[in-house]
Amino acid sequence: MNAKQLEHLRSSTILVTGAAGFIGSNLCEALLEIGSTVIGFDNFATGHQKNIDPLLKNSNFTFIEADIRNLDDCHKACSGVDFVLHQAALGSVPRSINDPITTNDVNVGGFLNMLVASRDAGVKRFIYAASSSTYGDSEALPKVEEKIGKPLSPYAITKYVNELYADNFKRTYDLDTVGLRYFNVFGRKQDPNGAYAAVIPKFVMQFMKYESPVINGDGLFSRDFTYIDNVIQMNLLAIVSDNEEAINNVYNTAYGERTTLNELTVLLKEYLSVYDNAIADVDITYGPERKGDIPHSLASVDKAKTLLGYAPEFDIKSGLKEAVKWYWKHLK
Repeated sequence: MNAKQLEHLRSSTILVTGAAGFIGSNLCEALLEIGSTVIGFDNFATGHQKNIDPLLKNSNFTFIEADIRNLDDCHKACSGVDFVLHQAALGSVPRSINDPITTNDVNVGGFLNMLVASRDAGVKRFIYAASSSTYGDSEALPKVEEKIGKPLSPYAITKYVNELYADNFKRTYDLDTVGLRYFNVFGRKQDPNGAYAAVIPKFVMQFMKYESPVINGDGLFSRDFTYIDNVIQMNLLAIVSDNEEAINNVYNTAYGERTTLNELTVLLKEYLSVYDNAIADVDITYGPERKGDIPHSLASVDKAKTLLGYAPEFDIKSGLKEAVKWYWKHLK
């Protein structure tokens, strides 16, 4: 990022929804380190107070405890804001299958509230967390932004509807938007607990307890695991880009390589064994496949590289080493 772009960030007021969550809190931290004025917005449905406690000491950070399902809350949060990084959502395919109504209320109703509030406040650009789940039953690899399939879960439907609404708000109200289709993001601050915990922190916690992680299926399903710092880079580029062709677009946010779940567990055991040799002997258990799971996920990041100047720095191995180091320090 050049000096002009950094100054652009320092002179901006940026609202981060889902600020107490995994990705949101990392974005807030990165922006504050640059010198931006940051407003955090969260209702702690899935986020944690501990993720924002260190940020509250920074005079450039303001936190609003509120709910995106309340339009008045959204209007208050957007007042005086230059850019919105909308991360707030109810994630998890299984959660959406178990409770599609709440997932829709938050991910569609809350998203629409944030679009309306951003429009009314004159926000310069609305950047939002889209999802690789939008590719649905498309079997094409790698995934390219213009070719999607039918959604395989209520969660996937909500994230696709977000893209449709964002496109419509540009056409109807001239609100600039950028959608970032996240691919299996992992890294520091990701919650290992709960029924809907992501696979990497969940497996790490189980390995550290010498418990056998359960792989759904035969372990040959693959994912484009994406370290948090790559995601931060994409969000910052989406803010500072002055390429008109780059705005009002949707981008894969990933590294561009896929790893099977079997390969993932081998790497996790190897990197955790550096801290505790006994972890190398923990067995893996296999269970039934989960409903709504996409068999394989691999992103083409060519569009982001060309239009935004994206240059992901962390592949699965370098990202996992950083993540494991953090997990061991904070979760052991």
